[in-house]
Amino acid sequence: MSDQKPEPTTTDAGIPVASDEQSLTVGPDGPIVLHDHYLIEQMAMFNRERIPERQPHAKGGGAFGKFEVTHDVSAYTKAALFQPGTKTEMIARFSTVAGERGSPDTWRDPRGFALKFYTSEGNFDMVGNNTPVFFMRDPLKFQHFIRSQKRRAANNLRDHDMQWDFWSLSPESAHQVAWLMGDRGIPKTWRHMNGYSSHTYMWVNATGERFWVKYHFKTDQGIEFLTQDEADQLAGSDGDHHQRDLYDAIEAGDHPSWTLHMQIMPFEDAKTYRFNPFDLTKVWPHADYPLIEVGKMTLDRNVTDYHAQIEQAAFQPNNLVPGTGLSPDKMLLARGFSYADSHRTRLGTNYQQIPVNRPHAPVHSYSKDGAMQMGTATDPVYAPNSYGGPAADPERYPESATWAADGELVRAAYTLRAEDDDWGQAGTMVRDVLDDAARDRLVANVVGHLSDGVSEQVLARALEYWRNIDQSVGDRIAEGVNG
Repeated sequence: MSDQKPEPTTTDAGIPVASDEQSLTVGPDGPIVLHDHYLIEQMAMFNRERIPERQPHAKGGGAFGKFEVTHDVSAYTKAALFQPGTKTEMIARFSTVAGERGSPDTWRDPRGFALKFYTSEGNFDMVGNNTPVFFMRDPLKFQHFIRSQKRRAANNLRDHDMQWDFWSLSPESAHQVAWLMGDRGIPKTWRHMNGYSSHTYMWVNATGERFWVKYHFKTDQGIEFLTQDEADQLAGSDGDHHQRDLYDAIEAGDHPSWTLHMQIMPFEDAKTYRFNPFDLTKVWPHADYPLIEVGKMTLDRNVTDYHAQIEQAAFQPNNLVPGTGLSPDKMLLARGFSYADSHRTRLGTNYQQIPVNRPHAPVHSYSKDGAMQMGTATDPVYAPNSYGGPAADPERYPESATWAADGELVRAAYTLRAEDDDWGQAGTMVRDVLDDAARDRLVANVVGHLSDGVSEQVLARALEYWRNIDQSVGDRIAEGVNG
């Protein structure tokens, strides 16, 4: 907003217009004429100004900022953005998972924590959540999970019965559900929650040595949460509470920050670790792989056009710069395809040319044509060629973020190891991480959730589910539901 003298209104072609208020008509009382091109432009643009919302993570907001490396982790990665003292411009988007664009910010739901770093070597993206685990380990179930959290076909209402039906038939969800039903299921604000890669990624150093890593963005504002009653009240009085809080804080100069810590596992450790380190439903104990501080992310600039800079922001885990890579995490490997495919469907094939997605590093690619092409193709438009077109440089940028795999083609979960079970880490969290007050709130949250339209057969499974996590907590939940 500005109080400066306004510039003349123009068409989208930059041509000054005669009026912001009156259409061109045959006399003051006559019909509108078809050649009022400015009126036609206004109506046609309005009819087309919405794009499809994201399938999950539709409701969200974010801001621009910077990431600064404060500690030396060059022994683990050659990535330019993680070298000592490097400052990198970036954008963050926070979101809920299940709600549509108009849903309240304060529904009980995981929060998306998506980051795009505009590095000197191209864009590096991290698509994480405010929890270090997820509901499943195989991407074949992901679509079904999202549908179970959204709306029924018959009445278009969200339904606790189908949520618990899916969860109770998917025991691998226990760890994430225990997080979701606890205090961190509803953060007080986006500023007061952590962000995690959740997935295991790879780092590669300058000598080609490989490491498995997990990203932990720890909020410098401290962890704070809303109770269920507080969240319900805000859902009715200020459905955009989290968006408003972030925008107002940055406008006031109260710039939120997060400190990045890494868990780093030597490459060979993964082969013999006591559970599969690529399983998205598991955390690595900090006693085994302690946090290593890397740097600080600060959000200090609000967006000026929500649609252009947030709604069209496209994050994808396959945006990996030299020194970083994927892992054998099945969910991550599938997301390496699905996120980019989603953006092409929602935004168009040239979505990476939209300014918010455009890398700050030079682009030398052979992509050409297609809707919304903003670049200018020059010959040669193919590779290999003899005419000076871009050429891959395998000596400078080798395919080093790799691992070996063999075996028959099978449809199976990860090979089981000594501590590969679905209930153990969830039980440890409930018993050892939560204090008595947090456990009481967890029980109350689950009781309230299960008391809202859950059928008898699903309820019986859900109670057994919680007893598998922890017998005492499960018994308390059963007593609360049945009492």
